[in-house]
Amino acid sequence: MIKNIALVAHDARKTELVDWVKFNAGSLKDCTLYCTGTTGRLIGEALDKVLGNGKPPVICLLSGPLGGDAQIGAMIAEGKVDMLVFFCDNLIMQGHQNDVMSLVRLASLYNIPFATNRSTADFIISSPLYKSKDYHKIIPSCIESYKNRKL
Repeated sequence: MIKNIALVAHDARKTELVDWVKFNAGSLKDCTLYCTGTTGRLIGEALDKVLGNGKPPVICLLSGPLGGDAQIGAMIAEGKVDMLVFFCDNLIMQGHQNDVMSLVRLASLYNIPFATNRSTADFIISSPLYKSKDYHKIIPSCIESYKNRKL
């Protein structure tokens, strides 16, 4: 069951992510949302209008370029994030591009659902597995192997 969702969007895609959150507010209301700076503020304001007091907790981390992407990456590695929605602006190079690529790598490594666009995010959130209590992500064996390697 997905309970902790990280939401990130570059400036050119923030409105798109906020629209997605409003559209899916009912599916998100039982989750905790971890967001980078401005994105979190915008999502919190939007959910106040849509759900009022019934809105989910929105935890605002640092702005992405100031370390928010790295904070979310650490949360993924610690098993504190079940899903990542990151609407990237792929038309420009970001000053914190290394942090962006790190999130992609960590989401893949730790086998969490990861959407970079609205279509994928819609498919994930509408999947029967999204709310299934019987579904549990499988941590790839390579992680334990790496932790226990002999040098």
